[in-house]
Amino acid sequence: MKDTLSEFNKSRSEMNEEIHSSDHLAMKRFFALDHQAYQDGPLTGKTKELLGLIASAVLRCDDCITYHLVQCGEAGWKRDELIDALNVALIVGGSIVIPHLRRAFARMREIPGLQS
Repeated sequence: MKDTLSEFNKSRSEMNEEIHSSDHLAMKRFFALDHQAYQDGPLTGKTKELLGLIASAVLRCDDCITYHLVQCGEAGWKRDELIDALNVALIVGGSIVIPHLRRAFARMREIPGLQS
């Protein structure tokens, strides 16, 4: 992996701040909608983060995978549970998901509670 988790978080935070400071209403609304989607409802926020991780893996977005791995760790998911869920993403997405699966495993080495 080319960036550490710390570098990823720093860059993500800086760029989000720049995006928000553009004062583009539609972008602000999208970010708000994204935030609200992961709040507790009939499904818990914890469950929604797991769903976000799997969707991110199937869609092959490494930034999103990293983000959701961190959120899943903070929500209390265990490494073996995430590995089992990532297997579903592999089955749904097929072999093209394998490089992203490798990066997800590498990233888990940096996340407290998710190391092997």
